[in-house]
Amino acid sequence: MGKAHLSTPITSDVDSQTADDGRNSAELLRLDQCAREPIRTPGSIQPHGALLALDPQSFVISIVSANCADMLGTGSPLLGQALAEVTGGTFERDVRASVSGSANELNPLHLIVGERSFDAIVHSVDGFVVIELEPELSGPSPLSTSALHALHHRLARSTTVEELRADAAAGLRALTGFDQVMIYHFHPDGHGEIVADDHADGMEPYGGLHFPASDIPAQARELYLTKLSRAIVNTSRSSVNLLTNTDESMASPLDLGQAELRSVSPHHLKFMSNMGQESTLSISMVRNGELIGMITCAHRSVLRIPFLLRRGIEVLANQIALQLDALGRVEQLTRQVAVRSMRSQLMSQLAATDDIVESLLRGEVTVQDVIEADGVAVRLGGISSVTGTVPQASERELLITHAERTWSVEPFASDAIAVDHPELAAVGRSSAGVLVLRIGGNGDYLAFFRNEILRSVSWLGDQTSANRNTVLSPRNSFSSWTDSVTDTAEPWDDLIPEAAELARDLEGALLRKAESELAHLALHDALTGLPNRRNLISQLELALDRENADTQLSLLFIDLDGFKGINDSHGHDVGDSLLTLVGQRVVSATRADDLVARLGGDEFVVLCEDAGGGEVDVIASRVRASIAEPITIGDLSLSVTASVGTAVAAGDSEASDILRRADVDMYRAKARRREPARP
Repeated sequence: MGKAHLSTPITSDVDSQTADDGRNSAELLRLDQCAREPIRTPGSIQPHGALLALDPQSFVISIVSANCADMLGTGSPLLGQALAEVTGGTFERDVRASVSGSANELNPLHLIVGERSFDAIVHSVDGFVVIELEPELSGPSPLSTSALHALHHRLARSTTVEELRADAAAGLRALTGFDQVMIYHFHPDGHGEIVADDHADGMEPYGGLHFPASDIPAQARELYLTKLSRAIVNTSRSSVNLLTNTDESMASPLDLGQAELRSVSPHHLKFMSNMGQESTLSISMVRNGELIGMITCAHRSVLRIPFLLRRGIEVLANQIALQLDALGRVEQLTRQVAVRSMRSQLMSQLAATDDIVESLLRGEVTVQDVIEADGVAVRLGGISSVTGTVPQASERELLITHAERTWSVEPFASDAIAVDHPELAAVGRSSAGVLVLRIGGNGDYLAFFRNEILRSVSWLGDQTSANRNTVLSPRNSFSSWTDSVTDTAEPWDDLIPEAAELARDLEGALLRKAESELAHLALHDALTGLPNRRNLISQLELALDRENADTQLSLLFIDLDGFKGINDSHGHDVGDSLLTLVGQRVVSATRADDLVARLGGDEFVVLCEDAGGGEVDVIASRVRASIAEPITIGDLSLSVTASVGTAVAAGDSEASDILRRADVDMYRAKARRREPARP
């Protein structure tokens, strides 16, 4: 469903269309608001942890969260103090080592202040060394680590995209203890779809529902490309401000894009509250630098999992993304193999037919076996034909004219032609989906058409204004809301490159056909289709080379008697028909392996291998008798006779020699037929 047509539900009547336009405008307004929100620099953190930002040289605390002193139990202000004075020199040395190397490799550090233990996550940003403190949980026990490892191997055995998604959702819910785990897939137009959902009893199911792009706006998606997980622990508690040396009431513009504790926008907190979520964990699925989806874990009460387990799930999510990509490619390849097998069968079929257009549309294998469609129109070499449900001829011409103006190397394709190209709305009345292939450069084309499919799309909550307090408010309810999608056909998707290959195959088949026809014309008589003089001489020379003591080669030289008179009396059309029919009779009267050729005019030659003088005389008699049978052409009944000469090859015969001797013998036979009968 990767088209913008789904971002705003579409219905057919005018009032609904007006409402759709309003939803589009509201969605754009929400996207604009999301783009303006300072999600990287909120100036506050979530209250379950604390934050310090140090001068990178002196390690003096320059920024601190308002709850840091209480969380550490120091009882004194922290701004302006050296880190070592607060945490001790050992921890400071660990932080310096982390900053000088790769912080991600050492995180989390371990900090103990009095009787309080913390996971310390270190990173550098904006000229500060940032330390985030999370009160230590029981930690990733051997059971958690073992369970993560087992889940990794279990998911590796998934054999389909659907199986992997379902197994991942179930496995992660068991591993983390969250009430619900959902897997999102992002469509090309930005809207999302919940493609897997594993949930505890009492949780509302969301599997199969779609949600608009503004639910996860562009700048949030961009952040998810570099910060691969986002834990929101407690939506009921207020965020904690960051304080600086200059003014303790001023929120710092410190970039928290890579921070674990970055606070949550009021809009998103309301969003979570409306969904009944107290805690969430979201993990990115990235492939080739693109956010292809997310894993979202949700809980109805406060739930926090340790940093190391979150990091392990990030690695697992990367495996899932890679495996989804690989399985998707395998499924795509399987479809391609099936389509290409059909394409290969179709090309073999075309090579054996003289009527390519008919074979394309109504042969044993048709183009609809390659590209599934409700109708097809084709024009090749000035011959046009259609099958199935297609637009009217005038509408097709409108489509082809438009396609020719915009054609590139790729096919012209749309699964919502009236929406994508309003100027082609007339085409859309009969076919919502079109796929047009240019065949060569002479105006030839192959066009596929798909009927409109009336679909119901289920959304994550009512998408109308009735489900929001204001245009910019989050939805109040996220219960499944169904709307109709019209004016669309089944998407062409992976078939577009296959269609381009089909066009190239057809161009190649037509070229080979033309080359074959030229080669055939070079060696065959254009009127009768029989081998011509050039072909005969070539085959005769080969036969003479094969001749040996056990075989004999003979020629029959045939000339029609009185053909000129027939031609003059009845015209060249009758004469041409007569020659064609005589050629067919000669072929019928000779053996299957004999070669019948037309030299030109009314002269035919039969090449007989392995036939001595006696057998060739029998063949000659059959030929004369066959030609002598009355021949009907239209209303005419003609009687024709033929003079036949024969020659048997001698051991040293040349092609021209045996042909000359057969010709001479034919004239002797013709002369004998002219001699008056003796008393």
